[in-house]
Amino acid sequence: MNEFAFLFPLRIHIIWLALLFIGLLALLEMRRSDALARFVSQRMQVQLVRQMSSGRRIVRLVLIGLVCTFTVLALMRPQTTRSETKTGKRAKADVMVVLDVSKSMLAADTAPSRLERAKADIRDMLPSLRGSRMGLIAFAGRASVMCPLTPDQGFFQLVLDSVEVGVVRKGGTRIGDALRKALEGFGEGAIGPRAILLITDGEDHDSYPLDAADLAAQEGVPVVAIGFGDEDGSEIEIVDPDTGVRKKHVDREGNVIRTKLDGAMLRSIAERTKGVYVPAGTAVLDLDSILKEHITPLLDDPDITVTKDIRHELYPWALLGALLALFGAVLVSTRLMGQGSRLETVANGNGGEA
Repeated sequence: MNEFAFLFPLRIHIIWLALLFIGLLALLEMRRSDALARFVSQRMQVQLVRQMSSGRRIVRLVLIGLVCTFTVLALMRPQTTRSETKTGKRAKADVMVVLDVSKSMLAADTAPSRLERAKADIRDMLPSLRGSRMGLIAFAGRASVMCPLTPDQGFFQLVLDSVEVGVVRKGGTRIGDALRKALEGFGEGAIGPRAILLITDGEDHDSYPLDAADLAAQEGVPVVAIGFGDEDGSEIEIVDPDTGVRKKHVDREGNVIRTKLDGAMLRSIAERTKGVYVPAGTAVLDLDSILKEHITPLLDDPDITVTKDIRHELYPWALLGALLALFGAVLVSTRLMGQGSRLETVANGNGGEA
C-alpha cells in the first residue's frame, strides 16, 4: 500500500512568505489603478488604454499564487512510500580471521614457516567461503585491522599476501586484544552467523583473553582456535632468507627463546564460545578440513525475507505545476504589452483630458 508523506513538512511555513508576496502584488495593482484615475478620466482611459479587466487581474493573481504554492510543495518534497518484500540469500556468514604475526611465527618447524603455511591454508579455504564476508586481524603485542569485513575475496587475499611478521611493530602475543578487535569488526547490532578463526602459536601476555571469550559468547560468536607449536615448550629455529641456514631465535642478550603454546587457555576460549580448539602442533595444518567440520555448519543459512521501503519523489510534478502556472500568468500579461506606450504618446502629444 502506498503511503503519502512530505520529507520536510515544516517547510509549509514558507507559504506565509508567499501569501505576503501575493498580498503586495494585489496592493500594487490597486494603487496602479488609482494612480491612473487621478490623471486620466474614465472616458479617456477607455480610448487610450486597453486595461486588463478585473476578472483577468484576479486570474493573474491566482496563477501567481499557484506558482508560489506549487513551489512550496516542491520544497516540502512530497513522496509516496511502498513496502516491497523480497526473498533472497544474505551473506552466508561473517568470518573474522585473527592471525598471529609475532616473530615466533617465523619458525620453520612447519615449512616454509608457520606464518606462510597458515596464509597458504587460509587462501585454500577461501573458495569454500564464497558468498561470506571475510575480515583479517593481525596481532602481536597489539591488534590491527588489516582488512575489514568484505565479500570481495580478491581484496581479502591481496591484504593477506601483504601480511608479514613486523606488520604489527609491538612485540608479544595479546590474544585478548585481538579477540576484542575482531568483535568490534563485526559492528554493533550485527546479526546472522559469525565466527572467529584464531591462529596463534604463543602464550598470552596479560590481555585477559578469557574475558574477551566471554564477550564473544555473549555475542553468540564461536571461536575456532588453532594452536601451533608445542604445549611443553620448544626452541624456535628460523631460516635465514639470505643464506638458507637455520638458526635459533635469541633475545637481545643472546639467550635462546623458547615458545610455549598455552593449549589450555585456547581450549577454554573455544569452550566458552561453543567453538572448537584444534591443536595443530607442528604438523601441516589442513584448514579446509577444519572449515568443513567446524565452520561450514554456520554457512547453511536459509533464504531470508527482506522488506524494503521504496520511495517515489513527487516534487517534479509540483515543479511542473509551478511552471505551467507561471506560463499562464505571463501569457495573461503579454497580451496587453505595448498598450502602455499608447497612453504615453497621446499624453505627450495633446496632454489628454484630465
